[in-house]
Amino acid sequence: MNPIRPTIPLDLPGKHHGFLRLPYSRNDSAWGSVLIPLTVIAGEPGPTALLTGGNHGDEYEGPIALQQLAWELEPAEVTGRVIIAPYLNYPAFRAGTRVSPIDGVNMNRCFPGRRDGTVTQKIANYFDSVLVPMADLVLDYHSGGKTLDFLPYAAAHYLDDPAQQAACVAAMRAFGAPFSMMMREIDAVGMFDTAVEAQGKVFVTTEIGGGGTATAASTRIALRGARNVLRHAGILGGEIEGAEDSVMLDMPGDDCFHFAERDGLLHPLVDLGEEVAEGQPIARIWPADRTGIAPLEMQASRPGIIAARHFPGLVQSGDCLAVIAMRA
Repeated sequence: MNPIRPTIPLDLPGKHHGFLRLPYSRNDSAWGSVLIPLTVIAGEPGPTALLTGGNHGDEYEGPIALQQLAWELEPAEVTGRVIIAPYLNYPAFRAGTRVSPIDGVNMNRCFPGRRDGTVTQKIANYFDSVLVPMADLVLDYHSGGKTLDFLPYAAAHYLDDPAQQAACVAAMRAFGAPFSMMMREIDAVGMFDTAVEAQGKVFVTTEIGGGGTATAASTRIALRGARNVLRHAGILGGEIEGAEDSVMLDMPGDDCFHFAERDGLLHPLVDLGEEVAEGQPIARIWPADRTGIAPLEMQASRPGIIAARHFPGLVQSGDCLAVIAMRA
């Protein structure tokens, strides 16, 4: 069995704040633990929603929204159950890094995890084998972290099961982000998304902002979206807000992604949200070590809208420079 144990009940009515406790013997604490904050709010019988943030530790809109929801939401408002884990990869969140400082593992590439693996693998395995099976719907927040910046969107994936895909799309649209994205991943193996969808669940993810911080606007989008998804699931009452204004986007193929082919100084030529034509220059990469050398010019592989961009001013060969989406 997975060694993680909850310090609160997962199946009793009421509002319970506590932790998932993972034993972690280390140099400075022989019988130490990793304590992952957890809230469970249960009211009258109904569906279960699992809400997660901090899958990557430098992405903050989800953790902020889920902290506020855990504080504000009361059992009398809930039909069913809401399980809230604001900091899925807690060691990475505390370090402000994408991957865990303990084992260097990217949580969103290690699902379904291992019950006898590293700290990150054990956390992934607990969510995959214990919490996800309890849920009817999973909302997992992401944003750009320190290396990317995104248009604020909720996303669903193309799936083999048309009925499951339709249910995910309906929940995504209900989130009510300024943009809604039909998304293809360049590498879906080991992702939380893939693990949840493989269990037949309704799954919604996001990309909201980036740059390793959050803004007032991006956190408002994240919090409203959580409440909207819970209303859509019948767990909360009230009207869904803003869904009719969401602009539908599509990432139909791998050529949406544009990668740096040289190290250097990034010179953006277009900004987030701007329309581009196929072949239009979207960025230059200048040498970082000398002058008088022509830059490498990157061109758009397809027409569309800039949905994501590299955030730091310096790039390395292989970095994602931009993602171009199509208006659906």
